Amino acid sequence: MAKQGKIKELKVSAIENGTVIDHIPAESVFQVIRILGLDKVSNQIMVGTNLDSRKYGKKGIIKVSKKFFEKEDLNKIALVAPIASIIVIKDYTVVYKENVEVPDFIDKIVKCINPNCITNNENIVTKFTVIDKEDLKLHCHYCEKITKKENISFK
Repeated sequence: MAKQGKIKELKVSAIENGTVIDHIPAESVFQVIRILGLDKVSNQIMVGTNLDSRKYGKKGIIKVSKKFFEKEDLNKIALVAPIASIIVIKDYTVVYKENVEVPDFIDKIVKCINPNCITNNENIVTKFTVIDKEDLKLHCHYCEKITKKENISFK
């Protein structure tokens, strides 16, 4: 009997229509699920984490059937997984692929770290300027406090 080689890939079924979020840092997979509210949807979702990646060492992937994300969602992903890529699937075919990009400005989706900021005490939309895309630092338009990556919380 011939000796067979080890399987080196994990095969996951394709989705007919939906979105794949690939190249998520392994430690950020569940945060991406949480901030996108994917833990509350009834769509079919496939999640992989700590998968081998030649480029990044370890990575995560999320496949969401029948779900397409808005720009605001892509901005959320970029804040916690800046190397992620988005792949849109229609009729089992890749129709669009892009890497997420940390935007220059963030509106509505992040809370200000300053409890005294007007956005935390009145019904005012938050506005931030991204002052450091590498280490991720956000400057509040209203109180001018700096929110660092480790302190970001989403609305």
